[in-house]
Order: sequence, then C-alpha cells, then structure tokens
Amino acid sequence: MSDPNDLASYVDQAWQVLGRGVADAKSPARHPVFATVSPDGRPEARTVVLRGASRSTATLEVHTDTTSAKTTSLSATPLCELHVWEQRRRLQLRLGCRVEAGTGPETAGRWARVPPASRISYGTQPAPGTPSDHEFAYEKPADPDRFAVLICHLQRLDLVELGEKHRRALFLIEDGFKGVWLAP
Repeated sequence: MSDPNDLASYVDQAWQVLGRGVADAKSPARHPVFATVSPDGRPEARTVVLRGASRSTATLEVHTDTTSAKTTSLSATPLCELHVWEQRRRLQLRLGCRVEAGTGPETAGRWARVPPASRISYGTQPAPGTPSDHEFAYEKPADPDRFAVLICHLQRLDLVELGEKHRRALFLIEDGFKGVWLAP
C-alpha cells in the first residue's frame, strides 16, 4: 500500500483513472464532464468521450464537431475544465486545461481510427443546436471536414478523495505538478 501522505502516489492514482478511462468503455473516466464558458460569459457543461490521456505531455484528448457550441466557446476562451467522479475510489478529479483544436489534414490519422459507427457524430445536418420542426429533423452523415480533435493541455489538477478522512491536493504545471495538500 502506498504512503497516504505521498503526493506522487496520489497523482499516480489520477493518471491511473484517466488511463483507464481511455482504455475501458465502462470506466467512469471514459465520459467526463467538459465545461467551457460561452462567448457571452455563461458556463456550459456537457459530457464528452475521453479519447487520450498522456502523462508525459500532460494532455487529454477529446473529439468534437467543428460546428458544436463548444468549439465556438473555445474559440473565444480556449480553456476548459474536465470533471471525473470515480465512485469506486471515491475520487474527484478536476482538470483545468488550455485547449488547442486541430482540424483538417492534421487530424486525418485520428479520423481513420474513429470507428465507422462513431463517425456520424461529426457532420450532423443541420449543425448541432440548430432549432428544428421536430425531434428527428436531422441527418447524420459522417464528414471528416467537421471532425475536430481537442488537445487539452493540463494546467492544474485538483484531486479530492472522500475516504474515512477526506484529503485534497492541487497539482500545477508551474511547479512540474509536484503538488500541495489542501484542506478538503
């Protein structure tokens, strides 16, 4: 068992949760909440699919349609927060990120790995969020030109564990994610 006062062990748990989210469709980390700020300053949150997590580059990856509201929000304010609740460990991860969007030829390799059944998420006609006459007044053609890869550059990681005794730590990019304990 790891030392409960060891910040390195604690952040290891977070990366294990994130890695599991990428690899296991049943993991709670597979579908984090992705929050942004709209151009008019309103908070926005939605569920996304975690497609990549790299500790070595401190990045997370999600995909979206280029015409979605989140891409508009990220164009105005390229920041997001992802939230994961890992029930088994009773661990909350709040991940503050700077977001870089990739589209077009630079994402062709990733598009090729998107399963055909999932490609219909990129190309909805009319664009996502457009008012319509009835609930099924849309088509879902797969369109690689509407595929965007969001690379989320981790800036801070706030971990809270709700154990017998709660514990919380904050890890910041500025200090190489060394971490500091916080009151929960």
